Amino acid sequence: MKRVLLHICCGPCSITTIKTLQDQGHDVTGLFYNPNIHPLMEYVKRRDGCLEVAEKLGIKVIVKDNEYKPQEWFRSVAYREINRCFHCYAGRMERTSQIAKKGGFDFFTTTLLYSKYQKHDDISKLGQDLQSEKTRFFYHDFREGWQDGIVISKEWGIYRQQYCGCLYSENERYQRELGK
Repeated sequence: MKRVLLHICCGPCSITTIKTLQDQGHDVTGLFYNPNIHPLMEYVKRRDGCLEVAEKLGIKVIVKDNEYKPQEWFRSVAYREINRCFHCYAGRMERTSQIAKKGGFDFFTTTLLYSKYQKHDDISKLGQDLQSEKTRFFYHDFREGWQDGIVISKEWGIYRQQYCGCLYSENERYQRELGK
């Protein structure tokens, strides 16, 4: 059985991603590392949703609350707002890769590949660049489980967010409210 470290951005995105990996015979461990999520209480809600899903699906999760440093995340995307997603992906994927290598995992991947709103080509390329001979990047188009993930997360009462996580995406999502 191959061991996979799965970077998890939130509970809803992890449901069908974990199920797919388990159905393929992988031993899945989650990683909740998301310094991009703002504000802090949003981070907590997403972390707790991740842990609820992990409990239901029987996986362990490494939670990096001690590495939640939004100031560093803001510095990493400052003056790069147009291309901020790439830099955000890179930081989270680099950390996932480091932990996977140190932990002796066969593969690492991310729930970012579940969302139809994320840039799959960028994520896949980053993963390939970060892999090593012993710890490979596992690409799978988890978007196939998009609708099932929505339905199951609602049935389970898992917290569902309406924006990617950063303040930039929250502002873009709710911009229309300013005109009211």
